Amino acid sequence: MSNYEVTEIGAPDQWREHFGGFVPARSRDGRRVVDHELAMQYIGMTSNALIPGEEAGYWHTHSKAEELYVFLEGFGQMGLDDDVVDVGPGSVIRVGQGVWRTWRARPDSPGELRWLCIRAAGEELPHLPDDATRDLERPMPWQD
Repeated sequence: MSNYEVTEIGAPDQWREHFGGFVPARSRDGRRVVDHELAMQYIGMTSNALIPGEEAGYWHTHSKAEELYVFLEGFGQMGLDDDVVDVGPGSVIRVGQGVWRTWRARPDSPGELRWLCIRAAGEELPHLPDDATRDLERPMPWQD
């Protein structure tokens, strides 16, 4: 058996239909914890959607995990310690350990604020992946 898994989280316009969270008491509409569905070892990921004007309602920080927020649609803001940063399609924000964060969809956003949050903890990644192997002779699998 190969060491990979496939799941479908749907197109971003379907993410609001998700309901989830890390613990049932804090689950909400518009969140899916993908790493609870796949056997992920070193990274985690959530897909998220907030309606215009909706906010997280809490601040949080991590002592071990680093997070990468990749915004795909809508307009919002992130609170990062004492700063407020505007976000929209194409915004990518890395948040390190010890940084307080929260987020909201702007009330004037033309649609839902949709983003992926990717979490990782563990060993520091090298600048150039040092565990990769290339096979330039292996044929491509697709047939036209």
